[in-house]
Amino acid sequence: MADVTTADQSSLPTKLGVITLARHGEPALSRKVRLNAPEYGDWWARYEVGGLKAGQTPPDGLIAIAREVDVIIASTRRRAVETAQAVVGDRTFDTDQTFIEAPLPPPPWPLWIKMSPKRLGFFARFWWWFFDHHGGQETRAQAEVRAGEAADRLVALADQGQDVLVLAHGFFNWMIADALKQRGLSKLVDQGHGYWSIKRFSRA
Repeated sequence: MADVTTADQSSLPTKLGVITLARHGEPALSRKVRLNAPEYGDWWARYEVGGLKAGQTPPDGLIAIAREVDVIIASTRRRAVETAQAVVGDRTFDTDQTFIEAPLPPPPWPLWIKMSPKRLGFFARFWWWFFDHHGGQETRAQAEVRAGEAADRLVALADQGQDVLVLAHGFFNWMIADALKQRGLSKLVDQGHGYWSIKRFSRA
């Protein structure tokens, strides 16, 4: 009679996969403007449907990762899809709206306050994260559930021995990274939050 423990162990993959989360390249929409809160809401709406700034080249390291992984997933946003197209070459990839960016509703400020989209984005995220200011869009709690669902999908693939590359967005990638750590994965690489940057995880 076969030993059950031995049989179960033999069915496990010989290696566990590595999960790479990459942020998209630089978008085409200019940040060199000053906006009030409602104007920022309009600016963010254009950002969400826009693509990448022309003339960019993905980092060699990211291209090398894309060449070797088993599964490639991009957010459905145009800037993420164009990033994937630039990185993976002729390889096919999946798109999944689970990986889109968390919303950035403008903070409830008076019209006379104006600043750059970068600064307004910081305060919009602060209000969304700490004060649940969502403007009828996805709440922080809902986004955390979505990040957990994304992490579960990636962990399932990695536990089957598949290396996975996700091409998506800065803040939501951070939320997925936190969910991966909660599920016991260890961070191998963290390049921060810049365009084209990566974070890599695997089981210890």
